[in-house]
Amino acid sequence: MAAYRLALMGVGVIAKAQHLPAIAANPAFDLVAIASRAPVSYRGVPQFHDLEALLRDGPAFEALVLCTPPQGRADLVRRALSAGKHVLMEKPPTPSVSEFLTLAPAAEAAGRVLFATWHSRFNRGVAKAKTLLATETLARLTVTWKEDVNRWHPGQEWVWHPGGFGVFDPTINAFSILTEIFPDRLTVATADLDFPANRDTPIAARLTLADARSPKAAATVEADWMQRGEQTWTIEIVTESGLALTLTHGGTKLWLGGQLVIDESDTEYPAIYARFKTLLDENRSEVDGSPLHLVADAFLMGKRHSVTAFDWDGA
Repeated sequence: MAAYRLALMGVGVIAKAQHLPAIAANPAFDLVAIASRAPVSYRGVPQFHDLEALLRDGPAFEALVLCTPPQGRADLVRRALSAGKHVLMEKPPTPSVSEFLTLAPAAEAAGRVLFATWHSRFNRGVAKAKTLLATETLARLTVTWKEDVNRWHPGQEWVWHPGGFGVFDPTINAFSILTEIFPDRLTVATADLDFPANRDTPIAARLTLADARSPKAAATVEADWMQRGEQTWTIEIVTESGLALTLTHGGTKLWLGGQLVIDESDTEYPAIYARFKTLLDENRSEVDGSPLHLVADAFLMGKRHSVTAFDWDGA
């Protein structure tokens, strides 16, 4: 079978570090075009300024990979589907739940595949944790998700604009893991959100969660976007039976009872493209909004606190 021809739109940090290498390494795909407002040089692949120019003047392709900021992405998805293209979306998918809910019906009506990706779910540690916890009763859950916005989104103002998620841009990765290993169980009970005085999205958050299956469980989330040095992406779980399970490094490492049992390199994006091939072969969409729902509930339930203004390093 011939390779699926892809076009990629939005060539930022994550596209350069993850999507382009994963596409290049998978013989099922052939990158034939790039859409980016900023000049990009990549293996002689032709570049177009926006989706309209790509669809009008670009080469033939079957699927569009969207790595643009979430604001405005729903419209891009619908336009691509209407043009007969399959679509893969980087996370976070859209800035609102209501927009997100329009996309799966649009894909079905167009007869095209829509894949809303959650890269942290593709770690082996997450799959193993899901299996181990399937019949367990949760006693305690502690999520610590702290990273440096200057390192991962240098100068990207969109993260501070309405719909840009703020600290929930990284923390939605934790939510994607939680909703994978505890499907249809977790809700936001309380939320405290720290907004820099000069920004429209939070820089830190503290949440308590409720587990529908384990009402007595103590579940907390602490998120911070000003972590210097080593980054912290950790989920600690203790069950009523005494099972102690910890996912660290975003789910690439799994600890049981203090013993490291899974320690793998970052294979998330190669696994995403392997799944995309399967979905394309089967003409089947995969569109799960549960991590986005938790973010939306955090904003709805959140008590707002004004904190020190934020400026980029070196600004």
